[in-house]
Amino acid sequence: MAVKVEMPKLSDTMEEGVIAKWHVQEGDKVESGDIIADVETDKATMEVEVFDSGTILKILHDEGDAVPLGNLMAVIGEEDEDISELLEEAQSESSSEETEESEKAKEEEKEESYEPVFGGLEDKGNGQAEGRGKGGRILASPLARRMAEEQGISLSNVEGSGPNGRIIKRDIEQYEPAQVPATAPAATISHEDKEHRVSQMRKTIARRLSESKFTSPHYYETMDIDMSAVWDARKKLNEISDVKISFNDIVVKACASALRKHPEINSSWQGDTVIEHGDVNVAVAVAVDAGLVTPVIYNTDQKGLQQIAEEGKELADKARDRDLDPEQMEGSTFTVSNLGMFGIEEFTAIINPPNACILAVGAIREVPVVENGEVVPGKRMKVTLSSDHRIVDGVMAAQFLNTLKKMLENPLGLVL
Repeated sequence: MAVKVEMPKLSDTMEEGVIAKWHVQEGDKVESGDIIADVETDKATMEVEVFDSGTILKILHDEGDAVPLGNLMAVIGEEDEDISELLEEAQSESSSEETEESEKAKEEEKEESYEPVFGGLEDKGNGQAEGRGKGGRILASPLARRMAEEQGISLSNVEGSGPNGRIIKRDIEQYEPAQVPATAPAATISHEDKEHRVSQMRKTIARRLSESKFTSPHYYETMDIDMSAVWDARKKLNEISDVKISFNDIVVKACASALRKHPEINSSWQGDTVIEHGDVNVAVAVAVDAGLVTPVIYNTDQKGLQQIAEEGKELADKARDRDLDPEQMEGSTFTVSNLGMFGIEEFTAIINPPNACILAVGAIREVPVVENGEVVPGKRMKVTLSSDHRIVDGVMAAQFLNTLKKMLENPLGLVL
């Protein structure tokens, strides 16, 4: 009996998956537990395995196709088995979805017919009316206006074919920019636009950060920290440590220790309640080709610098190889984002929900400072704390930053 292979739910926030690679072809035999495809989810690229043995009778999607959750990917059965009824059923479901999309498009088309027209039409003097209302307003349907805005088309350059010269969807679709006369000198060289498919990870990043920015009332506090002691301490630590300790490792450890002293920063907003987390789990932002991921170092405050360095490097390598498990990116209570290695001196970061705060770390700068009335060389680093004002007040954030500053300017406590 034929068996459906449907797009599985590979992460808790997944709505669709993109087929990154097929490991089988139609006609191949598979056993239970075999990996048949790699699927790109909103968090990582995951493997899809089959739970039944048989022959791959049909593959319904190509590599690069986005398949909604639960939709048919492939069919497994006995060789030469008739699966026409099953395929018709799948086609019927797909047609139903297409019908819904078509109905939605028709609703948008209706906008073109029922938009009220304000103002009269100006007579050009030759008996023809121009598609402009009172005050020179260009008459166009809402759909046409939206399409023109998305495509960067000026409505003043479009000739309307609707009633009274009104610009409608068809006019935007058929619009072609006026050709530059052959005698006109070419001032610039035009390059072809490139369109890239938005990955599942980038879609999720866009959604989550938009929700965070427009839902959480962000505010920012910046502090300049003397890193001279950390600079010297790190140099000595790396002389005896089996693993290289970075400045970011020291910042992560200092944040974890400061969070233990300021539990209100280690919290999450839940609407009617605020959760003050018992564990301190610091996420570290890592840039990958598809965007930004935040693997988590769990119980960070209980770990030494060497262990944090080891885990941080391992997680960063996995992130860049798209090999992180979803569980390794969940459960953070605070996030550190460091752009110092790119020479960025100061920036603000968007809070990583459901965290209450995120720390943006800049580069260590060599600057002249005044000590005991004399100008001497110094090493300074700016950090900016983005906070959710629903949970963290300005004084709370300032107290946390002062504790962090004290720890980084006296790093021996972090080692002990």
